[in-house]
Amino acid sequence: MADVVVLLVAINQEGLRVPMKPYHLLDFSDPETITICKTMSDADMGGFSKVALEQIPATASEPAHARFHGSISIDLPPNRPQIQRSGYAAWRNKDRGPTLFGKSLWDVDPYLFLALRIKSDGRKYFVNVQTESIVHTDIHQHRLYAQRPGEWETVVFSWSDFVRTNYGQVVEPQNEIMKQKVRTVGIGLTDRVPGPFDLRVAGIWATNRMDDADAHSKESETSAID
Repeated sequence: MADVVVLLVAINQEGLRVPMKPYHLLDFSDPETITICKTMSDADMGGFSKVALEQIPATASEPAHARFHGSISIDLPPNRPQIQRSGYAAWRNKDRGPTLFGKSLWDVDPYLFLALRIKSDGRKYFVNVQTESIVHTDIHQHRLYAQRPGEWETVVFSWSDFVRTNYGQVVEPQNEIMKQKVRTVGIGLTDRVPGPFDLRVAGIWATNRMDDADAHSKESETSAID
């Protein structure tokens, strides 16, 4: 609610313009988008989870989208005693190439929300955002709440509700996300429940319109990472 009030105040201030068109970060209607993304899983350290990210063309009933799918295994790699936990899969965009002005980063500071068009299987996914923060391994996370698993829906989260983590653990202080310098966005599955997973993503964008959502959780009642 506080974000909505801020937006209304900003719109009503004389001479101030708030962008109302979406700012697309990853749009999978463009087949080239998937070529700038990468997958990760415990298999990178010898584990047995499987992960894939593939482009699915549009049909009469579905939009073009990326299909994030595979299977989770919590079996530990043999002869690697230093690895005590396994069972995760994720994807994100690759680091973008440099420009004449330095690193290529997204500036989403004019926007209050992050929106995703998804079709979920109902598993416990997280939206992951990396910025040019002082601690390079920090990831800001928000639980990806699906209200209608098995159906296409748009979900919207406030940037201010993302939680700072490092290697999967909540860390303090909870610095505000550096919205002027967003480096990567992606989605991870860390519920460590063995078995298949399947999440479809048509697009990810920044917005100032909470009504981009078909339905969204009451963020004041539910933790962003529970």
